[in-house]
Amino acid sequence: MVNIFQSTGRGALAFLSYLGQLANLLAETTKSMVIGVKRIGLIGRQIVSIGFGSQLVVVVTGAFTGAVFAAQTYFKFSELGLESGVGPVVSIAMCRELGPVLTALMVAGRVGASMAAEIGTMKVTEQIDALRAMGVHPLDYLVVPRAIGMFFSMPLLVAEATGFGIAASYMITVQGFNVPFAYYDRQMVDFTNLEDISIGMIKGCVFGALIVLISCHQGLKASNGAVGVGKSTTSAVVLSSLAILISNFFLSLLLNYFFPLGSGN
Repeated sequence: MVNIFQSTGRGALAFLSYLGQLANLLAETTKSMVIGVKRIGLIGRQIVSIGFGSQLVVVVTGAFTGAVFAAQTYFKFSELGLESGVGPVVSIAMCRELGPVLTALMVAGRVGASMAAEIGTMKVTEQIDALRAMGVHPLDYLVVPRAIGMFFSMPLLVAEATGFGIAASYMITVQGFNVPFAYYDRQMVDFTNLEDISIGMIKGCVFGALIVLISCHQGLKASNGAVGVGKSTTSAVVLSSLAILISNFFLSLLLNYFFPLGSGN
């Protein structure tokens, strides 16, 4: 029994310590973004790597998620004679939940792993120490460009996933199941509003910040050579994904309090 309490206590302290390290990294990164050196070339390369490089996986994920969600919704709604309700259900779900969450998970797997691996390799090969020796702040050079690149890229990626998901649901519902376009379109326009889109954009920005913080932190604390880099990369993806899913629950409760369904109608 004593060992159980000791293990629980050590785990709780380790978790609090980890949260403190992330908070400290967030504070230092924010400070560097305000008063640090802005490297436009690095920022541009990160926007291309994060935004343009992630488009294909995000578009495919959004499109097929919208398609399968529309199909499953139609199968059940058709039993109730509510086929015209497929449009707004898919649209709201893609805007508020599926678009931002699935985009963030895909970006965490693709970009988060890359960030942790690249920074971790620089850490274990002492390139970060070399940056300090040359008078270059590691956060200005490594973290800030990635944070700014993620800030610009995530809303666009979320919009793409959401848009392609809704377009795919239209193809499945209207073209595939012959639901009248007028009913589908009218219902979707009436029940989807700016608040739904705003929730998706806010979630995308928060998830992007979590991916950058967790992935860069894992890279900066990497050790023990190639093995340590591998562990940091794996931890970055796992922890980012868990953080996205857990924070999404609390964000949904908070944002739905301020932007309840139907508030724009």
